[in-house]
Parts: sequence; structure tokens; C-alpha cells
Amino acid sequence: MDRAQKEKVVEELGQIFESSGVVVIAHYTGMTVKQMQDLRAKMREVGGSVRVAKNKLAKIALEGKPGVKMGDLLTGMTVLAYSEDPVAAAKVTEAYAKGNDKFVILGGAMGDTVLDLAGVKAVAALPSREELIAQIVAAIGSPASNIAGAIGAPASNIASILSTIEEKAAA
Repeated sequence: MDRAQKEKVVEELGQIFESSGVVVIAHYTGMTVKQMQDLRAKMREVGGSVRVAKNKLAKIALEGKPGVKMGDLLTGMTVLAYSEDPVAAAKVTEAYAKGNDKFVILGGAMGDTVLDLAGVKAVAALPSREELIAQIVAAIGSPASNIAGAIGAPASNIASILSTIEEKAAA
């Protein structure tokens, strides 16, 4: 790889570190090509990506970026999993690590916050963006349905009372 290619890789990695909501670093020693393709496919499904890069270039790209302390995790055969959604990459890597003992999460970063393994697991436990939107919509819609039920209840009660009075009068 010549100097121009290295500079391009450093620039691309810098973009990843700046624009990603979360970056997860993991070891992938011993994984097959098929397993790596499977991980990439799962990350694409949630809008994330997987990138293998030389640690030295990744450390250079981290200089002056959020999460610069994450550079300490870049040792050995590492892979970067990242997504704009601050939860998606953590969820996918956590789930993938449970089913593949050759994929070992080292940590990562969420903005300026450097995460260890426990931090990545905590982020993975958070609801995703879509889940949060669904919860907000449900919370907004719930009071409206309660109000509609409260408005309709007196009319329903009056109709029930009139029906009861009418039955007693007929008897």
C-alpha cells in the first residue's frame, strides 16, 4: 500500500470515527470468510457497516477525533463495527458474539465516551431508534384513546340506565 492509499484509508477511518453514533472494536481471529460475510450482512440490515483496518492507520485516524482513547483497544486482529444509530452496531455485535466464540468484543466508543465490554453490553441493552419512536407514538396515542373513552362513558351509562328503567316499566 503506497502513501496515497494510506492517506485515503486514514481519511475514511476519520470520517467513520466522526460520523458514527457508536463504534465497536472486536477481535476476529479464526473467523471464516463466511462468518465475516454473515456479520457484514447483519450489520447492513440495521444500517451499519464492518471495516477491517490496520491498527496503526486507525490510531492515526483517531488523532483529534472523539473517542481518541479508544486507540488503546486497537491491538491484534481487530475489526470495527459502526453505525449512525447509537445502538444498532452494539446490538448486532453483542448478539453475534454470543453465537460465535471467535468474535470477541473489546470495547468501543460512543462519541467522546470510550466503552469497555460492559459499556458495549449496556448500550446494546438500550432500545433502538425505531423502538423509541414506537414507544413515543404509543405514549402520545394513549392519552387520546383514554380521553375518547372518558367522553363516551357518560353517554353509555345514560343509555344503560334508560334501558334498565324501560325494562322495569315494562315488567
